[in-house]
Amino acid sequence: MAQSKGRHGPPPVKGRSINAQRRVGPSTAARPASSSRGERRFHATGLDWDWFRPPPHALASAGWVLLPLRAFLGVTFVFAGLQKLANPAFFNAANPASIQAQLAGAQRASPLHGLMGPLTHVAVPVGLFIAFAELAIGLGTLLGLWARVAAIGGAVLAFLLFLTVSFHSHPYYTGADIVFVFAWIPLILAGAGGVFSADAFLARRARRSMGAEPEAIVPVPFALVRRVCGSYEDGRCQARQGAACAPGPCPYLARQIPESPRIDREELNRRTFVAKGAAAGVVSAFALLFGGAAAGLGRLGGTPSGDVARSLGGTSGRSGPATTTSSAPAAAGPVNTTTPSAAPPSGTRIGPARDVPVGGAASFQDPSSGDPSLVVQPQSGTFLAFDAVCPHAGCTVQYDTTHKLFICPCHGSEFNGRTGSVEVGPAQQGLTRLQIAEGSDGQLYIQ
Repeated sequence: MAQSKGRHGPPPVKGRSINAQRRVGPSTAARPASSSRGERRFHATGLDWDWFRPPPHALASAGWVLLPLRAFLGVTFVFAGLQKLANPAFFNAANPASIQAQLAGAQRASPLHGLMGPLTHVAVPVGLFIAFAELAIGLGTLLGLWARVAAIGGAVLAFLLFLTVSFHSHPYYTGADIVFVFAWIPLILAGAGGVFSADAFLARRARRSMGAEPEAIVPVPFALVRRVCGSYEDGRCQARQGAACAPGPCPYLARQIPESPRIDREELNRRTFVAKGAAAGVVSAFALLFGGAAAGLGRLGGTPSGDVARSLGGTSGRSGPATTTSSAPAAAGPVNTTTPSAAPPSGTRIGPARDVPVGGAASFQDPSSGDPSLVVQPQSGTFLAFDAVCPHAGCTVQYDTTHKLFICPCHGSEFNGRTGSVEVGPAQQGLTRLQIAEGSDGQLYIQ
């Protein structure tokens, strides 16, 4: 039988006949003719669905393209971990930006609120775990060490933060956590892609130590593949029974090159795993030392950020009926003012008015909802009270005495210090106004 030769390429390499090479693929039985002229024209122009399939090993060439994303995610997670460790306020239960306050906010607003309750009792270990996990994920991503494992960890952590912190962000894209979840997916699929990667370096070194050939994958034009494969003829692949030639199903690209018989694949994998494990141990030790140093420096040279409102010191209790002041919605309406009444107002006593500084704020727990709340005294004798839970993602806002604003430490929303209305997003709604009155006994009462 005469050998058929592709019109666009030389004969197969190493003297093998085209028919011999075709034996690696399916039977070369003739393909049935197209049933219609339109189908023949469709295949003749190369418009086949196979062209929409990714070629084999497509993800191996993504390393350079993903390098900017990998650098951004790695630096961001390293910075996030170090920032938590170096910020004394993060572990200070009295600070609205603390891990304790964030877990309490998640317990109120998260769909996983049932799981948040037990975590509030171990808030500091949870905060340390999150901080060191972010540091480890960031370092693994930057170094390309256990790159896919680091990417999976980053996606899981971002998804948990989405469910606990930014689940109620509206619109949804104003919450960064869901964006980070999808940003990690390309790195889960492709890893570091062999570019500036400790994984690739250690794998190459293990192969070299055993005398194995390098297994780097490089992109080449598909026209070159057609010339060297030996199965291409007139736009069709003879190894696929005359089907249209396309990169996705190409058997030449998909074939596996057998290892040399003297290479023990299991031994090669074991050496690579041990080398990567040892490198991970070194990086983990460095992360612990670096994170500990950052935490120590933060406590030596830093102070808790933000204005921490003092807590009202009175003991809550019910009192008899009396006159109370009226209130209006947070976004509009007159400002509430209080004047001492002859009899204690109706409601729950939350503490002495003297604990609220003029121009400042004091914190208390709303007896009706259990939410953290703030009372401010913008001028002597005028008291305003607001629920301190940010409507954007459930974090606890704090009062900035310099700018007379309520500020969310999580995502930066700002609220008017007298009305509670939104001045800077991403929050879409203002703080909830609470009715408050000062009694003749000098105590503040909340309804």
